[in-house]
Amino acid sequence: MSDRTTPTWADDSELHDEYAYGQQYSQTDQHQQQYGHNDDSGRRYAQRESLRQYAQQAQTRPQVQPAHSPDQEQAGGYQPGYFTETGSWRFDVHDRTSSYTDQQAYDTFAPFDPYASYTAVEPEPAAAPTAAEPEPQKPGYTLPPVAESSWAVDTRRSKLLGRGVLLCILLVQAGLSLRLTGTAFQDEALYIASGHYELANLLHGTKLPVDFAAYFSGHPKLYPVLAGAVDSQFGLAGVRVVSLLFMLGATTLLYSLTRRLFNLRAALGAAALFSVLQSTMVLGNFATYDAAAIFLLGLSAWAVVRTDRMKAMAVLLAAPPAALAFGVKYASGLYLPTLVVLAVITAHRHRGVRALGRGVVLGTGIVVLLGIGYYFSGPLGGISSTTTDRAKGTDAAATMLQHSAEWGGLVFLAALGGTIAYVLRARMGEMPWIGGETSGRLRRAALGLLLTGTALLAPAYQIHLHTEISLYKHVGFGLFFAAPLAGLGMARLVGPHFRHPQLGILLYVVTLVFGMVQAQRAYSFPDSTQMTSYLRTVVDRKGTYLAEEQEVPAYYLRDKTNWTQWQNSYFMDYRGKDGKQYTGPDAFRQAVRDGKFDAIVMHGDVSPVTYEAVKEGLKNNSHYRLAAVFPYTTSSGEHAYRIWVKR
Repeated sequence: MSDRTTPTWADDSELHDEYAYGQQYSQTDQHQQQYGHNDDSGRRYAQRESLRQYAQQAQTRPQVQPAHSPDQEQAGGYQPGYFTETGSWRFDVHDRTSSYTDQQAYDTFAPFDPYASYTAVEPEPAAAPTAAEPEPQKPGYTLPPVAESSWAVDTRRSKLLGRGVLLCILLVQAGLSLRLTGTAFQDEALYIASGHYELANLLHGTKLPVDFAAYFSGHPKLYPVLAGAVDSQFGLAGVRVVSLLFMLGATTLLYSLTRRLFNLRAALGAAALFSVLQSTMVLGNFATYDAAAIFLLGLSAWAVVRTDRMKAMAVLLAAPPAALAFGVKYASGLYLPTLVVLAVITAHRHRGVRALGRGVVLGTGIVVLLGIGYYFSGPLGGISSTTTDRAKGTDAAATMLQHSAEWGGLVFLAALGGTIAYVLRARMGEMPWIGGETSGRLRRAALGLLLTGTALLAPAYQIHLHTEISLYKHVGFGLFFAAPLAGLGMARLVGPHFRHPQLGILLYVVTLVFGMVQAQRAYSFPDSTQMTSYLRTVVDRKGTYLAEEQEVPAYYLRDKTNWTQWQNSYFMDYRGKDGKQYTGPDAFRQAVRDGKFDAIVMHGDVSPVTYEAVKEGLKNNSHYRLAAVFPYTTSSGEHAYRIWVKR
């Protein structure tokens, strides 16, 4: 039996090697701990040091007689341990518990103490705050959750600020439209005058002078009736104010749907850019059905976007205004597919394939409503003659592309830039602490291409027809759909935290200047005040009159003449006194020679071929005398009304 008093594990060669290793590298470990090296050397050294101290204490402890059996242990009293016959150290097994309350100490001795256990000590409860210690302050504000379809935090303050800026935009838009003045244009006079006849037909059953539905580009019992009713009370100015209200409503709807799609800043940019387009300015003071059609399309688009999180059937709210827009102006049908596709793209992205159901529901609803309307309205020849099967012209495609670029190129480029920026990055990241999901890149690309590409529909269709008639108005329809991306592009130009506001201001100012100049040029048409005042002294309900823009005198003089008394300068069939049948310019020439008309009003700007034929018929003609000449000025130069009266 060995007489060793040192535990065998403390005298183990491996322990001695580790002890020597610890002595050798203790200074190195201390140096690493001092300079913050992130490794386990400090922990290993602490464990070895604890073992070394334990071994030294065991050597200096008084020699303990070995206990060979539990009986001897009971006789000799409690001993911390004993030696076996082989001289190895064993912990005392009699009522011995090794409880450690420190995790590091437990990790150090547990491999050598078979009775080791770890007892976690509960931390003492924190003392209640005394009166002297102030309670922690709550944050002054909390950020509301961000909607998945939005990019920015919309607080009450931001909403009020946005509405205030929108009101300023609307006031500027109203001022830009009302600054345009002039007498009734040919189209305005046509729709208002026909509205009076249609209204009389509805209220009193009066027979219509002509079938307006046969050649109107919109249903004659919709906008013309409204225009005729307003004109009866407020005159031409009142009908133009109605158009202004429609355009202001369209701008408001554009702001709302853009804010729903993106954020407040993009919505203000979209409204600002759309409000200063030349088509917006002109249509805001133009008594035609274009303003009403844009408003109805905007209302339908707003309903599509607003119901994006609702059930699929809720999108049917967008069907009535879409169908009504087509009835008001048949050319609005060009944008109905955009609404259907928009219903699919804006559906809540978690619906997956079910989003296609929204498009099917909306498309079906529009078709059903149009079918019902067509069934009750009867034949509408104007659909084919003015829209689906319109006669082709001779205008060059390059010229129409150039003019389209002049009227809406800046906004289209802004929308294109906004589309690219939106596809590359969904958010500007000016508030990185805000989380939330964003739309996928494919979906963002589809939305950008749909809205921006819609701006090209009207120019492409009219290039196909080779006619530039009303193109300056029709570009505004497509730019309404492209405006949300243009507003987004404007916001990206400005950058996060309004880093480059001068770029946004520059884009707005340039668009404003171009729009003002172009609107003034487009709104420049003949001043018919003197002409109609003179004709009032020579016309009655018995004569026949030829006028180059017969709608204008027929509207102003409807109290003294009937619609059928006026002959336009576009087309005519005439059987001459010589018994021959004439058509086209020859018909006008022969009719003048025969003295068919009691008065002739021409200026040559609208129908130059007819004007030349009339002048040829007036040569050496004893039936007529030149009664008056009334000059006027338009953007194209100096012109004059010439009135010939039958002797």
